[in-house]
Amino acid sequence: MNGTARFFVIAGALVLAGGVALGAVSAHAAKSAPHPEAARLLQTAVQYQLVHGLGLLAVGILARGAAPSRLLATSGALLLAGIAAFCGSLYSLAFAAVSLGLLAPVGGAAFMAGWVVLALWALLERGD
Repeated sequence: MNGTARFFVIAGALVLAGGVALGAVSAHAAKSAPHPEAARLLQTAVQYQLVHGLGLLAVGILARGAAPSRLLATSGALLLAGIAAFCGSLYSLAFAAVSLGLLAPVGGAAFMAGWVVLALWALLERGD
C-alpha cells in the first residue's frame, strides 16, 4: 500500500472510531452541555464526521489501485480539513459554548471542495 493510501485509510478509520466514541459521549453529555442546542449540534457534528470519515476511507482505497495522484491527496486533505473545521467548531460550541466564528462555513466549503476534487480525479483518471 502506498503512503497516500495508507495515510487516508488510517485517518478514515481513526475519524470513524472517534465519531462513534463522540456519538456515545454526546448522547449523555448533551444533557449537561452549556449550549442550549447542544444535542442538535452534536448530532450534526457526529453525522458529518462519520460520513466524511467514510470519504477518507474511499480516498485511501481508491489510492491503492491508482497511480500517485495529487488530486486524490488533495481531496482527502480537504475532507480531513473539513472534519477538523466544521465538526470541531460544532463540538466547541456544544461542549464549551465557544464559537469559532467562520470555521464551520469554511469546513463546509472544504467538504464540498473535497468531493468535487474527488469527482474531478474520477473524470480524469485513466486507469482502465
